[in-house]
Amino acid sequence: MSSQGFMSKIATPYAEALMESASADSILDKVNEDLSLISEILNESQELKTFFYNPLIAKEVKKNVVNQLFNNQVHSLVIRFLLVLIDRRRITLLDIIISKYLELVYQLQSIVVAEILTPIVLTDVQQSALVSKIRDITNSKTVKLVITIEPVLIAGFIIRIGSKTIDTSLHGRLKHISDYLNSASSISI
Repeated sequence: MSSQGFMSKIATPYAEALMESASADSILDKVNEDLSLISEILNESQELKTFFYNPLIAKEVKKNVVNQLFNNQVHSLVIRFLLVLIDRRRITLLDIIISKYLELVYQLQSIVVAEILTPIVLTDVQQSALVSKIRDITNSKTVKLVITIEPVLIAGFIIRIGSKTIDTSLHGRLKHISDYLNSASSISI
């Protein structure tokens, strides 16, 4: 088993517990916002991430930092959750737990997450057209786009929904033609 798969198995019960608590308190949207904020802060501050992931720093010091940083910014449920992760030495799994949590919430709310790779910034009209088409394809009520700019694609875009990929990029088509020509040239007559 890969270490990522192992970490994911450890993270899932924490994500499920947080989702159940947030759902019971009817604060799923607030917790989503709070976890997105925390994830953003950790991605922007490598020092903070290193601080939380360092096993030599005492739990109490980490708890004080959590309280000082997030006390008036996030819901008390999220703070209590972070403190539990620190107590159980699972704060290093926070990124994976947040991903799992959001995945579970999106399933609960019938939200489809579509990752879009494109060489240019999409306009609002293009985004709404994509959302509409993806909604039709997946029969879902809500579609959340995660857009990543990939200049190597040249033109077109790639859509990833779960394990399915739709590649309409020029890069993908050229690669397909190249693979076809390479396989055709290896056939001896």
